[in-house]
Amino acid sequence: MPRILVIDDDPAISELVAINLEMAGFEVSQANDGQKGQAMAFQMQPDLIMLDLMLPRVDGFTICQRLRKDERTADTPILMLTALGQTQNKVEGLNAGADDYLVKPFEIEEMLARVRALLRRVQTDLPPSATKPSDILTYGPLTMVPERYEAIWFDQTVKLTHLEFELLNCLLQRHGQTVSPSEILKEVWGYPEDDDIETIRVHVRHLRTKLEPDPRRPRYIKTVYGAGYCLELPADADLHQRDSSAS
Repeated sequence: MPRILVIDDDPAISELVAINLEMAGFEVSQANDGQKGQAMAFQMQPDLIMLDLMLPRVDGFTICQRLRKDERTADTPILMLTALGQTQNKVEGLNAGADDYLVKPFEIEEMLARVRALLRRVQTDLPPSATKPSDILTYGPLTMVPERYEAIWFDQTVKLTHLEFELLNCLLQRHGQTVSPSEILKEVWGYPEDDDIETIRVHVRHLRTKLEPDPRRPRYIKTVYGAGYCLELPADADLHQRDSSAS
């Protein structure tokens, strides 16, 4: 039974979330402040953490950053629950290390769908999108290593988060094609069509910081304005022409 830790100081929200998670078959623990939540996360190492941002003692942004830096929780999916719905707040939460972001008030069914989608990503030995025999695992300078959630990029090993790995793999399977946000959300996050573009944008930016010579002027992970994203890699014959700034 998957174990979920809910860190939220609003007793009504926390109890509502816990009851519905338990009814859906999950084991739930609760913490009502940031310091207690952090300690419980390190001790119990849950399968998923649901984290409020506005917490007493230590705020959710700080907790999220600390969880990501500790090897015990570095790969634990984190779903932020908050009443802060502005784009800036969402970007800050995702940049702090959250995998997903749900604004209060939310529908219980939507919450459960996002919880299940995040758990599916970590409950198999390999990412679902990287286990099909027909998948492309190498193209030009890029080789995907699903066993370790890594990429070999121009002969350098790059460690990726689970989400970054699946996002890059999603683009690789459609190399040279524009992939729409709805396709990305469905394949990587497990959602039906949605308008949650900011979540994709933040994770694309994270990928660019790891792979692009100049993330502000991307050469490989390109934005096709109004349409989506496109991964364009040089073929083997063009590898030696790589800009020296990428080394």
